[in-house]
Amino acid sequence: MTRADLAGRTGCNLETIRYYEKIGLMPDPRGAAGGYRRYDAGHERRLRFIMRGRELGFSTDDLKGLLDLVDRRAVSCAEVRSTAQDQLAATRRKIADLSRIERVLSETVESCSGEDVPECPLIDRLFEGH
Repeated sequence: MTRADLAGRTGCNLETIRYYEKIGLMPDPRGAAGGYRRYDAGHERRLRFIMRGRELGFSTDDLKGLLDLVDRRAVSCAEVRSTAQDQLAATRRKIADLSRIERVLSETVESCSGEDVPECPLIDRLFEGH
């Protein structure tokens, strides 16, 4: 399949596929007559792995590490678990930060009268910095 076919089948942007190739997440596809790159089911499977990993918040470096284990046929559940635990901890920190942001915004919106007056609690809160 062509890169456009791969993009269509996976829902991944063409430029994103090119980027993943450039940084080494996706292997170079084999060339075909006419100079077109040809992708196969293995490329599609790998791209879906990368996309799902990105959806779960894994960095490209994390994914490179995981795919290196796969490529070397050296998958260690302990290593994979450690990487996933690190990502879970980072996700929990982000959730805590977002919850704090949501609470502050909610309190600020509630304190705002919404009237056409010069005093604005949101502006005041942003100047306060806490």
